[in-house]
Amino acid sequence: MSSKKCFFVLDWPPAESQGTITKIDMAKLTKRDIVVSISNQTGMVQHQVFDVVQKTLDKITDSLANNIPVELRNFGVFLPRLTKPRIGRNPNQPGSSFVIPPRATVKFKAGKIMRQRVEKLSRQLKEAEERKVKAGVGG
Repeated sequence: MSSKKCFFVLDWPPAESQGTITKIDMAKLTKRDIVVSISNQTGMVQHQVFDVVQKTLDKITDSLANNIPVELRNFGVFLPRLTKPRIGRNPNQPGSSFVIPPRATVKFKAGKIMRQRVEKLSRQLKEAEERKVKAGVGG
């Protein structure tokens, strides 16, 4: 079996939703969106792309379930970790408390490129909010 490397660029958000970025009109990216985008860019059949995407996600999940961190360069690192036990309280029964036991969770640490791009987004959202406030005050 030959070893082929496949690179793709994910065009997101879709062209019809591009424009002013606000918290309200942002769509979410689904597995189906990823599959369709990769299929369109590579010419591969969607079913084959779906299998690759699903196997990738399954491998990440299996690694984390076996306490193995997953590092994807320039994207981020998934780290399995155990939460600390903590005290919980029932608001319906004041005075009663119980211990919430530790449990396994996944921590995600964004990579450098993702962090930079999200910081750019936060500046855009902040500017859009400031324009919205100015338009409301001036009108």
